[in-house]
Amino acid sequence: MKKFTFILSLCVFTIFIGCENELIDSAPQQEFIKGVDYKVKTSTTVQTMASYDIDGEACTTTNLIAGQHHNAGTVSVYTDGTNLIIEYATNDDWTIGVTHLQVGDCNEGWVPLTGSGNPKNGKFDFTEPSYQDTHQVVYIISLESLGLELGDTYCFAAHAEVQGPTGGETAWGEGSQFSGRNWAMFVQSSLTDCDGGDGGGGNDGPK
Repeated sequence: MKKFTFILSLCVFTIFIGCENELIDSAPQQEFIKGVDYKVKTSTTVQTMASYDIDGEACTTTNLIAGQHHNAGTVSVYTDGTNLIIEYATNDDWTIGVTHLQVGDCNEGWVPLTGSGNPKNGKFDFTEPSYQDTHQVVYIISLESLGLELGDTYCFAAHAEVQGPTGGETAWGEGSQFSGRNWAMFVQSSLTDCDGGDGGGGNDGPK
């Protein structure tokens, strides 16, 4: 009787395992869809692209100064009439890493400052660009969210961490110095310098 019970239990167990395997094998598998661009965001949620083409003339362009003395590239501002598009672009011998960007109406409080007047770049509103590679960072920000319209005066502070012939350096878009004791800078410009049409539309996206 005990032998019969053992054999019966063994048969039931074998049937159960067989059914379970069949269910697993018949479960729908996730398919890779050809033509769909699967991207994995980094831990900082920044997507890395090959490059981003921007058409039209810049509203304003300034040098990206690294370590106070080195021209590491440029910071340029474009608009498509709806968005402000700010591009960091480094020279071939410099690469760009983490960036911090603040944009405002130039009135008091447009940028977070320490008590001594130095910018708190770690508190800047924009730290996750829309597009980035080793030589280019692009922020796309709606004018409405900034409270700006074409024709308005605006200020921006563009901070970056870069690597070049002199090693790792802090970099700022070249402009006026803040009132603090460090060499951090900001740029004041006017959206009257923007064409408000196709300039900087970037509609073709990443290339």
